[in-house]
Amino acid sequence: MRRRATLPIAAFGLLAATARAEAPQPSTFSIVAADPEAGELGVAVASRFFSVGSVVPWAHAGVGAAATQASANTSWGARGLELLARGVSPGEAVTILTRGDEGRDRRQFGLVAADGASATFTGPGCTAWAGGRSGPGYAVQGNILAGEAVVTAMEKGFLETRGQPLAQRLFAALEAGDARGGDSRGRQSASLLVVREKGGFNGFGDRAIDVRVDDHPDPIRELGRLARMGLVNDRWNQGWTAYRQKRHADALRFQRETARLAEGVPEMLPEVLYDYAVILAANGETPAARAALDRALALNPKLKAQADADADLEPLRSADRR
Repeated sequence: MRRRATLPIAAFGLLAATARAEAPQPSTFSIVAADPEAGELGVAVASRFFSVGSVVPWAHAGVGAAATQASANTSWGARGLELLARGVSPGEAVTILTRGDEGRDRRQFGLVAADGASATFTGPGCTAWAGGRSGPGYAVQGNILAGEAVVTAMEKGFLETRGQPLAQRLFAALEAGDARGGDSRGRQSASLLVVREKGGFNGFGDRAIDVRVDDHPDPIRELGRLARMGLVNDRWNQGWTAYRQKRHADALRFQRETARLAEGVPEMLPEVLYDYAVILAANGETPAARAALDRALALNPKLKAQADADADLEPLRSADRR
């Protein structure tokens, strides 16, 4: 496995909790969106609710994305995506899901299909301010908000960032909603998910970016930091996957963008530059590859032992011997 970033392993403990007559509800603000041209779908969400990312976001590459919130019926997420996969429109899916649910008046739901068709639903029993807006490629919704300006700002933030990667557009919408007051109870957690066909690690699975902040005094800011790392990691994954498949020109295109993005994420830059050097060398760009490797080793001298034995850097060693 080339990728130098390690896969984190978290230890979880069981904590005793005070019993409540009714469980807290993920009152929140969210956006579901599609970028049909890039083949990406995603969800971004924030709330004064612990681990909102474990409840609200749902997405499947090539199918759609959904947000289940308020007094959430989380089965709507999987069922909504199943309906989209069968060719049902988002609006029709909402009708089907709400028709058979006695608790629908307290539910909120956003749904977008891979082609950009969308729908948002807010039950009349949701706590004010509650509502949503939708259009081609997106649906935004929220409840217990500071006001309607929250979803209006989210919509504007998304629409005004056309041309940027979907992850950046989702975060822009979330940040704009937070700036207008967001969840009226305060802040606690946030999440951002982007899926794409073969977008997972080494081209397996579809989760291209999946970052969460479960409990933090400033979850939007922390999510932004993680989302920047997630975007670098996604482009890096695309570059290295293409290299492993010997699609060297594609690999260089992705890794060049990765290196550019990583300039803003210094903790990832040395390893990104190392793989950039490998891919540049594979494309015959020896001087640029040497410069990238020298910079990587200067930033992280511990990479030198690996570089000395790395078969992927043989083109550089061969050039040095000539």
